[in-house]
Amino acid sequence: MPTQNMLGREIHVDDEGFLTEPDEWDEALGAELAKQIDIEMTDRHWEVVRFLRADFSERGETATTRRVDSVGGFSVKEQFALFPKKPAKKMAYVAGLPKPHGCV
Repeated sequence: MPTQNMLGREIHVDDEGFLTEPDEWDEALGAELAKQIDIEMTDRHWEVVRFLRADFSERGETATTRRVDSVGGFSVKEQFALFPKKPAKKMAYVAGLPKPHGCV
C-alpha cells in the first residue's frame, strides 16, 4: 500500500492519492489536501466535509452528490461552487474518504 509524507507524518493512500485509512485524517490534513487541489477552505467547506465524515462513519461508504444534497442539505449547485468541476471526488479527497461509488 503506497504512503505519502504529509505534515511530517506518513499517510496511507491509493494510486490516486485518496486516503485508505480514514482514521489518519484530521482537519489539518484536510486543509493540506484542499490546498493541493487549489481549494481555499471556508466554514461552509468544512460543514460539507464534516457531514461527509459523519455520514461515512454511520454508513461505511462515501456519500454521493445526490446524498450530500438530499440528506446533508448542500445543493448540487452549491457543491459545484465549493468544489468546482468534480465535487464528489474533491469533497471525498479533502475529507480523507474513498471516492464515492460511480465516481470516475
